Amino acid sequence: MENPKTPPSLSAKIADAIRTAIVDGRLLVGDRLPSESELADNHGVSRATVREALKRLAAQSLIRTERGAFGGAFINHLSYAEARAQQVTTSTLLLGMNAISFQVACEARYALERSCTSLAAERRTDALLATMRSEIDSQSTRDLSDEAFCASDVAFHRALVDCAGNEVLSYHLAGSVEAMQPLMNMITFTARSRAEIIDLHRAIVSGLERRDVASVDRALATLEAYTITLGQTVLKARATR
Repeated sequence: MENPKTPPSLSAKIADAIRTAIVDGRLLVGDRLPSESELADNHGVSRATVREALKRLAAQSLIRTERGAFGGAFINHLSYAEARAQQVTTSTLLLGMNAISFQVACEARYALERSCTSLAAERRTDALLATMRSEIDSQSTRDLSDEAFCASDVAFHRALVDCAGNEVLSYHLAGSVEAMQPLMNMITFTARSRAEIIDLHRAIVSGLERRDVASVDRALATLEAYTITLGQTVLKARATR
């Protein structure tokens, strides 16, 4: 990995130029990139440098390569599922490396999730409601491990976001639910009341089933306040040890 304090490498500059052309619409899905030789000549670099740039773009799922007489590097169709995974990874690294405070993470995470409650109540499906109930059943298992409870907690809130039926919202909320939620769970899992969280989860599902936006929002607001207070208590206790 390159040091962010050093100038970008030639391969990074080439990759950035191609990425910018994709974002600007000068390169479209399915367009074929110039050959390695042409790219090398255009940028005044070796073919090895071009290959490294193409590897960077392929790692981000921005291009695909095909072999054969009509092969080469082509602009890829980037799915929301692929972008979502990258969003989660980036958000996790960003939060971890920048020491975001517990309260800031909680505020952002619940503000983002509550932004989808109106659509979620309107569009929720029986299948997603069943998924959320299934997670509540799992969370209620007496001998469930802390790790499994945390994973179920994330899955429950992911389903809540998916109830909105909006891929763009799901993408943007992926970082808050699938990156911030596990980090918050790591701090509070030993002290929190599973019963209290499960009761709030049940209230959320009940509100969605009735399409009652206000009750879903109230349950999320209560969960936010509980999580922030619990996190502050846990962190204060650690600091005095």
